[in-house]
Amino acid sequence: MSNRILADTSFSQIINAPFERIDIAGWLFHLTNAEYRACCPPDHIACGRSTTEDGRLMSINVETIGDSLLVQQYVGEIAGPHHCRMVSLSDVFGPLGRTTSHVVWELKVEPFDATRSEYINHVTAVATDELLALLDGHGIAFEQAAAARAEAAAAHNARETPRFAHSIEQRALAHLGTPRPVL
Repeated sequence: MSNRILADTSFSQIINAPFERIDIAGWLFHLTNAEYRACCPPDHIACGRSTTEDGRLMSINVETIGDSLLVQQYVGEIAGPHHCRMVSLSDVFGPLGRTTSHVVWELKVEPFDATRSEYINHVTAVATDELLALLDGHGIAFEQAAAARAEAAAAHNARETPRFAHSIEQRALAHLGTPRPVL
């Protein structure tokens, strides 16, 4: 699938909270719609949470990236306090019509020093057979579509990463002196 990568973007931001106080999964699965929208206006439209049929946590995000509207149903393959790996077969509504893409969203935090941590927001989008057929049907080279998506995804990630980090920081600081919430 490496020859199908549409975008692979990673940004990081320092969080002014100690590593042991950060709970990314707790933040992600308790993120309010208003907080999500504030993390990348006007791109972030709505978020919610659910579970899969087998009980795995799911984050549902609606956002625009470039000229496409995405409905992402991220399933938590890893959902821990310092690392979440969320995978979605996302619906994509764009100028060419409706299609899908496979998206992996990794949220990590690493210790920076005794009082600060580093948040890493990494997103990889991979073309599905359906997307490749749509591009082919419109005579658009994959490389052209991938270049446009990579540029839009990087710009989006650069805007949302510092705001996600700030939101995670606020949650960690609000919970100082209290036990970490249980999911």
